[in-house]
Amino acid sequence: MTNTIGKIFSITSFGSSHGKALGAVVDGCPANLELSEEDIQIELNKRRPGTSALTTARQEGDKIEILSGIFEGKTDGTPITGIVYNANQKSKDYSNIKNTPRPGHGDYCWMEKYGIYDYNGGGRGSGRITIGHVIGGAIAKKLLDAKGIAITSHVVQIGDIKAENIDYENLEENINKNNVRCGDLKAAKLMEELILSKKQEGDSIGGIVETVATGVPAGLGEPVFGKLDGDLAQILMSINAVKGVEIGLGFDSAKSPASKTNDEFYYDDNGYIKTKTNNSGGILGGMSNGMPIISRIAVKPTPSISKTQNTVDLEKKENTTLEITGRHDPCICPRVTAVAESATAIVLADHMLRGGFIHPTNLNKDI
Repeated sequence: MTNTIGKIFSITSFGSSHGKALGAVVDGCPANLELSEEDIQIELNKRRPGTSALTTARQEGDKIEILSGIFEGKTDGTPITGIVYNANQKSKDYSNIKNTPRPGHGDYCWMEKYGIYDYNGGGRGSGRITIGHVIGGAIAKKLLDAKGIAITSHVVQIGDIKAENIDYENLEENINKNNVRCGDLKAAKLMEELILSKKQEGDSIGGIVETVATGVPAGLGEPVFGKLDGDLAQILMSINAVKGVEIGLGFDSAKSPASKTNDEFYYDDNGYIKTKTNNSGGILGGMSNGMPIISRIAVKPTPSISKTQNTVDLEKKENTTLEITGRHDPCICPRVTAVAESATAIVLADHMLRGGFIHPTNLNKDI
C-alpha cells in the first residue's frame, strides 16, 4: 500500500477514519522555517467537519499536535510528525455494512485486494485521511509563502450551477463569506440551496473545484516523467472522490484550433516575459512558464446516501439492498478546497526543492 508522495519534500500519511488518530510525517523540509501548530491548525479548520449545515454532523476539533521536527519555533531539518486524534467516532453506524459493500465506495475493492477491511467509517479509504494531506500542505504552503507563492482553491460549480462572476482580485475574501467557498456570491447562494435540497432528499451532489497558484517561477517540472502537470494530476487524483483533473483550458482545448488556444508571449513593462492568455494553465511542456498555475478537479457526489440502494451480501452470496446510516456530507466540495490547496502546495514545494529554487537543507543559506 503506497502512503508516501514526493521525491525531496515528501508526505507519508497514516491513520483511519475511526482509528485512534490520523496524521502525516513530512520529510525533506529545510531547517529554519518558522512553523507552529497554529500554522497547521488554520488549514485544518478549513476542512474540519461539522462547521455548517453543508457538511457532515460529525463533531471533530481536529486539533493538531506536532510530535517532532520543530525546535525553538523553527523546523530543524528532521522529519516533522503531526497527529490529530479522533474524538467523535460512532462505529456502530457501520456494523450493518460489514458484508454489504456500499455502492460508490471502495469497500468491495479493498476486500478483494487485501482480504480484510476496516469498514468503520471507510477506514483508511475514508475522506478523513486527507487530514494527512492538509498537515503536509500547511507546511508546504508556509515554505512557498516565503518565496512569494500563494495558493487558493474555490468551488466553481455545484451540480449544474456555475460561478459566472468571479473576482479573482478579491477571491480569498469572497470565498470566506459563504459556506460553499465560492468566489461568486450570487452563485454561492444558489449552490447552497441545491446542496441543502439534496440533503433533505437523502441524496448528495458533486461539483468542480478550481485551484490557482500565483507567484510560481518559470522552470518547475522535469520532462519527461517528472512533468509538473503530471505530478499535479497524480496528487489531485489521489484525493478521495476526485474523478477528473484539468490543467488550464483542459478538455475545452479539444474544441478549438491552436490559433485560438496558443498563449502568445510578450514582454511586459518591467521586461518580464508573460503570455497574453493562460489557456495552458501556467504549464508548457511539463514545466511552469511563470503564469498562474490553474487546475480544476471534478468531485463526485458523496456516495454515502440514505436512499435504498442495491448491493450484494458477501457472506450469504446473494443480492440484497442497503440503507446507509451515519453522518455524511451532502456535498464534499467545500471541504475539498482545503485538500486541493494542500495537494498543490505539496507538489510545488517538492519541485521548488528539486529545481534548486529553495535551499534543500537550510533556509538561511543562499541557493
